[in-house]
Amino acid sequence: PKGVINDWRKFKLESQDRDSLSLSKKEILRQMSSPHRSFSKDDKDTRQRFCRKMSMQEYELIHDEQEDESCLQKYRKRCMQDMHQRLSFGPKYGYVCELQNGEQFLEAIEKERKTTTVIVHIYEDGIKGCDALNNSLTCLAAEYTTVKFCKIKASNTGAGDRFSNEVLPTLLVYKGGELLSNFISISEQFNEEFFAADVESFLNEYGLLPERELPALGNGNGNMDEQDVE
Repeated sequence: PKGVINDWRKFKLESQDRDSLSLSKKEILRQMSSPHRSFSKDDKDTRQRFCRKMSMQEYELIHDEQEDESCLQKYRKRCMQDMHQRLSFGPKYGYVCELQNGEQFLEAIEKERKTTTVIVHIYEDGIKGCDALNNSLTCLAAEYTTVKFCKIKASNTGAGDRFSNEVLPTLLVYKGGELLSNFISISEQFNEEFFAADVESFLNEYGLLPERELPALGNGNGNMDEQDVE
């Protein structure tokens, strides 16, 4: 489609050092940045001549095999990032929220968007596995920012009798106010020492985590992540 082709041409021109661009290429970039510019009747011949000239220069530019592949990879990454941003609806978190009481526990579940996954760790200090799980969830929260990670002490839930030390650490997973999974004594699923990657793999086995988010594509200087997009 014309829109995609023009976007690719414009991206390739922009990816080059502006100081090294010839005046004609700079004019092409300016024209692409102003696609709705109107021409008078007296300007019609000039516009036609310019369009022919632009096509020749763009052909040479687009078919520069030495730089084309690298630029194409960067273009694909930018398109993937743009698409990801457009499809990423809902709030972003990136941290583990400490819930103070049973009321906050209920609000975290019932007042959240129906599309948001809420993972709650019920723990107590001094219980084996609770500290390791808290550390793991902190790491996962930074990776899966669309998931709402929470933790609450069993004694603060208002239902401490249901969460004795024998069932801790417990991990509850909700979505749309409904309980999806209930993992009691979850640390028994792992080795004595476990980390975020172990918890991530476990949750993925049950399909409880979304796709990992795409990394940032670069900083303001135009440096791009070297990871290929397939």
